[in-house]
Amino acid sequence: MEKAQPNKLKLHGFNNLTKTLSFNMYDICYTKTEVDRNAYIEYIDEQYSADRLTKILTTVTEIIGANVLNIAKQDYDPQGASVTILISEGPVESVPGSPTTASPGPLPETVLAHLDKSHITVHTYPEYHPHEGISTFRADIDVSTCGEISPLKALNFLIHSFDADIMTIDYRVRGFTRDIGGQKIYIDHPIDSIQNFIPKNIKHLYNMIDVNVYQEHIFHTKCKLKKFDLNNYLFGYTKDDLHPGEASMIVKKVKKEMDEIFYGTNVEEAMFEPEDYDNYEKTL
Repeated sequence: MEKAQPNKLKLHGFNNLTKTLSFNMYDICYTKTEVDRNAYIEYIDEQYSADRLTKILTTVTEIIGANVLNIAKQDYDPQGASVTILISEGPVESVPGSPTTASPGPLPETVLAHLDKSHITVHTYPEYHPHEGISTFRADIDVSTCGEISPLKALNFLIHSFDADIMTIDYRVRGFTRDIGGQKIYIDHPIDSIQNFIPKNIKHLYNMIDVNVYQEHIFHTKCKLKKFDLNNYLFGYTKDDLHPGEASMIVKKVKKEMDEIFYGTNVEEAMFEPEDYDNYEKTL
């Protein structure tokens, strides 16, 4: 006989809450020449092709315990890709506590889910600055579910699937479901921050900002990588190949790009965090 899950809600019918996770990541690179830029975009298109993105989203589907109903995927010319997966409720075994605890999800394992009329999508956006040598790759992933599981259980896997300099994560719960007495339930699991669903070793790597509207069940977290190594932002060469003055110029450009994306505004100069000064000197 299956044991009842602790604090499990007794509902009248199906769980009608709609939960949506939006995971937005950026990879930033300095491309010195047009040849470098084209090579970087070609590399990104290969690394994050429609086929590879399909594998990532299929694993997300497995993590949340769903079945794949249909897959539509497309690589675009000259660059970029999109994948959309329709998913439905999957026959999975119950995992006590998994659907509702505010903790990072698996890498990967099946988690209890009851899903219907749900979908997962990804779109990629490689782009570049026309004059400054900055190239940026962005991926937008949306996981929308109806049922018991929160798509936040897939966040840990998504973070590990992308090497992100900047992450913007949004989570919202819409609609309501009812308990057996008819009382409306507007959210069925505890959450005070998306950060609770990110492992400590990952949080240690990023500066993070939360903006939450608790009464509306809207949660927002922005993450910017703390450690800065110029070699991670050069394509086809290293900082040892650069004159110190050129290296300093590139650091400022890359940091400015990261700050503008993180703060959502154009800035005149990079806005250094206190710990960045030491890291900045180490890159030169």
